[in-house]
Amino acid sequence: MEHEANWFKGAVFYEVLVRAFCDSNGDGTGDLRGLASKLDYLQWLGVDCLWLPPFYGSPLRDGGYDISDFRAVLPEFGTVEDFQHLLDEAHRRGIRVITDLVLNHTSDAHPWFQQSREDPDGPFGDFYVWSDDDSAYSDARIIFVDTETSNWTYDPVRGQFFWHRFFSHQPDLNYDNPAVQDAMLDVLRFWLEIGIDGFRLDAVPYLFEREGTNCENLPETHDFLRKCRKVVDDEYPGRVLLAEANQWPSDVVEYFGDQAVGGDECHMAFHFPLMPRIFMAVRRESRFPISEILAQTPAIPENAQWGIFLRNHDELTLEMVSDEERDYMYSEYAKDPRMKANIGIRRRLAPLLENDRNQHEL
Repeated sequence: MEHEANWFKGAVFYEVLVRAFCDSNGDGTGDLRGLASKLDYLQWLGVDCLWLPPFYGSPLRDGGYDISDFRAVLPEFGTVEDFQHLLDEAHRRGIRVITDLVLNHTSDAHPWFQQSREDPDGPFGDFYVWSDDDSAYSDARIIFVDTETSNWTYDPVRGQFFWHRFFSHQPDLNYDNPAVQDAMLDVLRFWLEIGIDGFRLDAVPYLFEREGTNCENLPETHDFLRKCRKVVDDEYPGRVLLAEANQWPSDVVEYFGDQAVGGDECHMAFHFPLMPRIFMAVRRESRFPISEILAQTPAIPENAQWGIFLRNHDELTLEMVSDEERDYMYSEYAKDPRMKANIGIRRRLAPLLENDRNQHEL
């Protein structure tokens, strides 16, 4: 398949939850072979690119975003060979495939973390962020306030605290260690060599920590993303990096990189504030919620593209709306309290729009 530049600018992306899509062997779990068997249907739908959430080795305490082996496929989904088969069949139909790559952290079951906690002076001793106490980086917010009381967790094996921006079973990698950067660049190369068409880079704002900051969107993070982009451009041209940064566009625009050179970090980035306003516009029968946020959206490099989406595997997040707008969304789309999740709404797209085809097509 030709890897032409900028193919992503007009592409229709379709997120596929492999586990729930198609079961090829009757074990009750969707798998890669099952997905491959439905490619003709997806082609008929007009899908240009499949986006697969993590399918790597994982204890599955966070839906696969807790990775214990970056180079393996979850056994119930199949094998690396099955993934290669999916890629080949998709490419034969003109469909590209990207997958999630979690750069920020691993599972605490990952061999890197187990060796880091057991042998502080060994080759993986500095692969994670360790501290003798839990006082550092106090300006960083706790993301999962419902389950976590601190960004630090004490490890009795090593006798130190480790840093985690998400769940306590997901220790953050230490990107100040050049060996960590090299290891993660090698993970990129592994899947790009197999033929993947790109990555959605999960939770990119949190890669580095600096005292006196909120530990988000730091310059060092952009330095590393430029390294990722250089690997792609120099070794695998035509592949795409999509930034998942749940931030305001004025912050996210930095993830495209230097405008003067057409962008030297990520090719795409999600536009999070637009998504809830699309639903507001549908209910109000007014374009104003959409036009208002687009008017506040900064220009991006010529070779970049905003990722505009209706839904994904996360809840319909309402972080980036006013209190009044959030109350309106709850009143229209989440009348039952059970439909709420964190600061968002957890409902599938079809019932969210009352199974109304006209609203879907709008």
